[in-house]
Amino acid sequence: MPRMTPSEALVETLAANGVTDAFGIMGSAFMDAMDIFAPAGIRLIPTVHEQGAGHMADGYSRVSGRHGVCIAQNGPGITNFVTAIAAAYWAHSPVVCITPETGSMSQGLGGFQEAQQLPFFETITKYQGHVANPARMAEITARCFDRAMLENGPTQLNIPRDFFYGDINVEIPQPIRIERGAGGEQSLQEAAELLANAKNPVIISGGGVVMSDAVEECKALAEFLGAPVVNSYLHNDSFPASHPLWCGPLGYQGSKAGMKLISRADVVLALGTRLGPFGTLPQHGMDYWPKDAKIIQVDCDAKMLGLVKKISVGVCGDAKAAAVSMLKRLEEQNVYCLETKGARATEIAAEKAAWEQELDEWIHEKDDYSLDMIAEQAEEEGNYLHPRQVLRELEKAMPEDAMVSTDIGNINSVSNSYLRFEKPRSFFAAMSFGNCGYALPTIIGAKVAAPERTAISYAGDGAWGMSMMEIMTCVREQIPVTSIVFHNRQWGAEKKNQVDFYNRRFVAGDLENPSFAEIARGMGAEGVTIDRLEDVGPALKAACAAQKEGKTTVIEILCTRELGDPFRRDALSKPVRHLEKYKDFC
Repeated sequence: MPRMTPSEALVETLAANGVTDAFGIMGSAFMDAMDIFAPAGIRLIPTVHEQGAGHMADGYSRVSGRHGVCIAQNGPGITNFVTAIAAAYWAHSPVVCITPETGSMSQGLGGFQEAQQLPFFETITKYQGHVANPARMAEITARCFDRAMLENGPTQLNIPRDFFYGDINVEIPQPIRIERGAGGEQSLQEAAELLANAKNPVIISGGGVVMSDAVEECKALAEFLGAPVVNSYLHNDSFPASHPLWCGPLGYQGSKAGMKLISRADVVLALGTRLGPFGTLPQHGMDYWPKDAKIIQVDCDAKMLGLVKKISVGVCGDAKAAAVSMLKRLEEQNVYCLETKGARATEIAAEKAAWEQELDEWIHEKDDYSLDMIAEQAEEEGNYLHPRQVLRELEKAMPEDAMVSTDIGNINSVSNSYLRFEKPRSFFAAMSFGNCGYALPTIIGAKVAAPERTAISYAGDGAWGMSMMEIMTCVREQIPVTSIVFHNRQWGAEKKNQVDFYNRRFVAGDLENPSFAEIARGMGAEGVTIDRLEDVGPALKAACAAQKEGKTTVIEILCTRELGDPFRRDALSKPVRHLEKYKDFC
């Protein structure tokens, strides 16, 4: 076996796994390995904050389908990764988080920058590899990369900082990639029979369709059945929006057309989705999940089958292979719904047209609070735009190849109704972890992985404040993106709860901010402030064109303080106060 140092073994194993980019902040803990990144063909992209590095690794992996890698200094650098790795966990992103640790001879003594780093990530990673002996550096590193791909999620590689040094004999392991099958023969046959006997089948195209590159196979199955296809929550890129059978996303601020159509289904094929609870909640006043439908769930993780929703058939398999298998079986059977394809196509088109018309006419929110805010801001100096009108204009101006990341928050969530995509690996949200500060660094990582594509992030002013400093990373490292900031001067999502449950008693919900466009210019980017609706589309087109010239642009859009529906009406209850001094706070 070749003689090398543990640092060389680490870097050679990274190279064997195709790593060309890593995100983080340099530190003495791993400097011996970092010193040879460049000759191994690895670029360490320095970020402003380690959380941003973790999100960049997430965005990189979601676009490329490969590993995203982040690394930082032991102790505080590593604790800053926690939020980003949790987000990657719920996005099923194969991020490898490399965590140099306090030296093996001083652990437990309370030394400088010491922390027990494995417990932090125990519940938000698929595998934790700890290098207990320098001779095992390549072995444990390779296993972290293999497990991240095998289990569709982040892994942690923990290395005592003194274990980068020394001399070892080591063979660099080659990557192991396990082929996934379609599922069990019996479950696939049962699924095909349910679909063959269905009168009104509906397909949910989930994140697994994206991850297994199964969009074409999903299309073929949908076209054969004439079945409407809805996107699972925050996977709007799992089926092309221009397709006649596409009906939009389920879940919060999703498509009424999709919700109405799935409510009438007698068989639902949930393809590559865990049917997460937040993605099937009532919305737009509709409890749309079909109570009596037969549910076929396909997921590569058997633990997800039937976990959230009661199912009739569970298929543990790859979404792509399962779709191919089911279509082949259906082609050999008498399929009941083929007789009604024309009538169902007409129904699908009618529901979609009605929803599009409603969106066109939905200029602003109509609840009492929003109407009060619109009237109040009309009297203020300056002009403020209705978020829904802005989102519609952005949708119209969006390049076909665009990648979009969204932060958490009220306006960003309303955007779920307006974001449509033609190809997979185009839409990135914080998923069910729902952390602020996600969108900008994630789209930076996506741009590194796919520099030829247009990269756009959406964020409210509160969330953007948590990560806006990464604009400096864009400028310094020449990673051009377009960041759209909805400046409505409030924490909108939580403020909506104070409207609905706390009688408009606003505590810590208002934000008075400087001009974000000016801040962007101070960081070396382009900055544009928009307060006229007719300028929204041209500003986005210009900013996207500027990416081809290497320029990052922040588009600050001044919005009214109106608020869309809350995330969950069942998440809070009307307050009860027993003490006399709080009696007016009910």
